[in-house]
Amino acid sequence: MTTTAPPSTVTAAQRQRGQSQLSVAWGQFRKNRLARFGGVCLILLYAMALFAPFLAPDSLSNYSTSNITKFHPPTPMHLRDPKTGALTRPFVYQYTQQLNMDTFVNEFKPSAQTCPVYFGARGDPYKLFGLIPTNIHLFGTGNADCKVYLFGAETLGRDLFTRTMYASQISLTIGLGATILTTLIGLSMGAAAAYFGGVVDTLVMRLVEVLAAIPTLFLLILLRAIFPQNINPIFALYVVLLLLAFVSWGGLARVTRGQLLSVRELDFVSAAKSLGASDNRIMWRHLLPTMTTYTIVTLSLGIPAAILTESGLSFLGIGAVEPYVSWGSLLTQAQEGGFSSFTSRPWVLIPGFFIVFTVGCFQLLGDGLRDAFDPRKRQ
Repeated sequence: MTTTAPPSTVTAAQRQRGQSQLSVAWGQFRKNRLARFGGVCLILLYAMALFAPFLAPDSLSNYSTSNITKFHPPTPMHLRDPKTGALTRPFVYQYTQQLNMDTFVNEFKPSAQTCPVYFGARGDPYKLFGLIPTNIHLFGTGNADCKVYLFGAETLGRDLFTRTMYASQISLTIGLGATILTTLIGLSMGAAAAYFGGVVDTLVMRLVEVLAAIPTLFLLILLRAIFPQNINPIFALYVVLLLLAFVSWGGLARVTRGQLLSVRELDFVSAAKSLGASDNRIMWRHLLPTMTTYTIVTLSLGIPAAILTESGLSFLGIGAVEPYVSWGSLLTQAQEGGFSSFTSRPWVLIPGFFIVFTVGCFQLLGDGLRDAFDPRKRQ
């Protein structure tokens, strides 16, 4: 007589499913509100840079030669009719310039004439994503003599909101690209030095010492000076920062080598070798993933540092120059204005807010990702 054991019943609540490292990290990241806020804001900032020509109501360097609106104040949009108080189409007042006889400075005063604001208005032609020709902008008045200055105007009367949108394309993309290149080179060279050792380790470490002896600022000035005067300034800026990224990976390579020297002696690396795994697989699938937390911290610090470096170069006049613009080059007008930039025209400081805000968002996102991938910080 044989007896059969009753089948065991396992409920869905009792069944545990295996989770990958990414799924666990994503679950931890979603619990961090500040990190989510930083990530969402960065997505919006890069979307702003991507759609900058559409968001901007004007072209990058469009201004009037007959009616220069130097440092035009911001023009707020109004939603209520000034006579009846009823809701109406958004509009702005047209400003006129009046000479102040006490200070002998032209001052802008709103007149009684109103200009309606249209969404999806047609304006200066541009190429969306650099490919699609169009002339549709998010908003505009359709009147060249009555513009919407959301952020005011700069020294030549050009719309500061438009120039800030276009400046984000250079400031955000250069910081991201240069840091990713530096990180890839640093991780690769550090992992090779730690894994192979011997001659490879010696060569990599001596190269790191040579790169560390190069003064960064003088190198940037020298690289910018060797380009001819008629070269495209944006091309020169990209080349300079890419070369800077190529010589800035030494610190990351040294730290990566130090951490992986101990990791390569662990059992899972020996097991991978005994199973016949290739050197590339061991480095990229087994050694480098142990550097995830440190890599996140490096990226969260490196990208803002690259943005600040580009802003500093543009501020000094060796970065983005006319007809191109970056957040740093826009701040030069605040510096040229001196104390009046704080008292008379504070809107010229708005590009600096974008720099600080972007750096802060990267810090929040980096802290959240670091905690999410660190098993000791999981909740």
